[in-house]
Amino acid sequence: MPTHGVAITVPEPHGTVLQDARERFGDPLARFIPPHITLLPPTEIDALSLEAFQTHLGVVAAAHAPFRMTLSGTGTFLPLSPVVFVQVSSGISQCELLETAVRSGPVERDLEFNYHPHVTVAHHLAEEALDAAFDELVDYRCSFEVTSFELFHQTDDGVWRPLSTFPLEG
Repeated sequence: MPTHGVAITVPEPHGTVLQDARERFGDPLARFIPPHITLLPPTEIDALSLEAFQTHLGVVAAAHAPFRMTLSGTGTFLPLSPVVFVQVSSGISQCELLETAVRSGPVERDLEFNYHPHVTVAHHLAEEALDAAFDELVDYRCSFEVTSFELFHQTDDGVWRPLSTFPLEG
């Protein structure tokens, strides 16, 4: 069954900066996963449910207004999960509202952890690489307008690609 996810894509030039950093840290998934803030983690969605889910996402996007997001500094989920991320420091509540609305529709997905908006920059790496990622991006900061979110699908080559874009209109 195809795997899909919903996310806010980090726009350019910030996306390339974070993707290049993830690659530098040695994360093998750096070129497979564009920098993003997850709204729905990887979820198997069958073809019959996908159309209803896309309709739902359109309704969600229409009900939410664009907003300003700031990414600032690093954080980690250690010791629970070997992840280093860039923190969302502004736009958290808007992400939380979007995430709740996305998961309220026809596709159900239980979360392994409480929702925490972030941009992963290192995942499942050796402790030294995780420490390097944390230290290198500790002063990283950027801001941008969030005007949409995307429905992604994982293609046969393992790369996550956008399937549909949903403009925020509320």
